Amino acid sequence: MSAIRIESHETEADLQRLVRIAARAVGRAKLAHAYGHCSVRVGSDRFLVCAAKPMGLITLHDLGTEVSVHGDLPPGVLGEVRIHQEIYRRHPDIGGIVRSMPPTVMSLSAARRTPRCLHGIGTYFGAGAPLWDDPQLIRTSAQAEAVVDVLGSANAVVMRGNGAVVTGGSLEEAVVLTWYLEDAARVDQEVRAANLDRDAAMISINDAALRATYSGRIIERMWEYLTFGDPEAG
Repeated sequence: MSAIRIESHETEADLQRLVRIAARAVGRAKLAHAYGHCSVRVGSDRFLVCAAKPMGLITLHDLGTEVSVHGDLPPGVLGEVRIHQEIYRRHPDIGGIVRSMPPTVMSLSAARRTPRCLHGIGTYFGAGAPLWDDPQLIRTSAQAEAVVDVLGSANAVVMRGNGAVVTGGSLEEAVVLTWYLEDAARVDQEVRAANLDRDAAMISINDAALRATYSGRIIERMWEYLTFGDPEAG
């Protein structure tokens, strides 16, 4: 997993700013509406989650909340942040997480499908994102643990009728991969809608591994695209 950090985020203020920029980018790209959240790791056993409000409406003055990977969630933190908590606890290489509601991913998931690997951007998910086959909201630690069991070593898990959770070596990477997941779903849905499913050229796992490169500022350029015009973006 890549650990690309677009800028140096050493202080609490830097991390708060990063979380705000990331949240607004997800909202602006229509990858989330009233629901969703993002977070960044701030230590081996802590992370910072964005303010509990629609991500696209987070202001320059909104502050995220620091959460431990152990124990109960702090007051005011959304229940499904338990998923972040469990992912960070199990996977020390993960530096950022986005919980979002990508519309085409959602549509495919209603048919118990996740995006197939049909184009270059889809290769970043290898054999494909696994499906959490339960439409219920995650409100208990046991549910969060079960979702992360399904995630396994993948970088995304699709939740049936309930969006997706995407991880990255950094929060910037997780935001970019969230956009990638929705684009992979768009291509898959359009192929199906055009009745071209029999002709769909699935990319093999070996070819996907070769294509899913992080060189050439791949993540950085998409991050710049998704955050362009943000009042706090560098």
